[in-house]
Amino acid sequence: MAEQYMEASTQTETSIQTAIWECLQEVKDPEIPAISMVEMGMIGNVRNEDGVVTIDVLPTFVGCPALQIIKNNIAEKVKTVNGVREVRVNFVFEPAWSSDRISDEGREKLKQFGIAAPPRNHHFCGKWEVKCPYCGSPYTKMENLFGPTACRSILYCNECKNPFEAMKPV
Repeated sequence: MAEQYMEASTQTETSIQTAIWECLQEVKDPEIPAISMVEMGMIGNVRNEDGVVTIDVLPTFVGCPALQIIKNNIAEKVKTVNGVREVRVNFVFEPAWSSDRISDEGREKLKQFGIAAPPRNHHFCGKWEVKCPYCGSPYTKMENLFGPTACRSILYCNECKNPFEAMKPV
């Protein structure tokens, strides 16, 4: 009897965890609505204790102005999961978010949105080579290190003559 209860409890916990991660996949970055928080690599840990869900989120930058929006969007979405009574969203800074956490799918979505994804394993002493998200040309130049958000820069493609944004490697 105890084993059956444990098995049913484990299955329930697994299905709740699966539903939570599916919901998190639907929560988009408020500044880049083409990519989810999961694809951005911003979800650190998800814990469920008797319906009280705690989600650790790694902000891309400490001073990101969208943090409260992110927190509200996550809580609103995850509260819809059966078995969830309360959602707590914590912003954690250890480990620090890194642009290497962006998934391959997320990188492709950034490109389709017109934003060049940061290179993987970028060394900060090395050159930041950015390919145009529209034509793939490496003949680009930095127009402004500071883009519309702290995590993006504005570049120009010398090949297709389009301006575009690039996420900074962090």
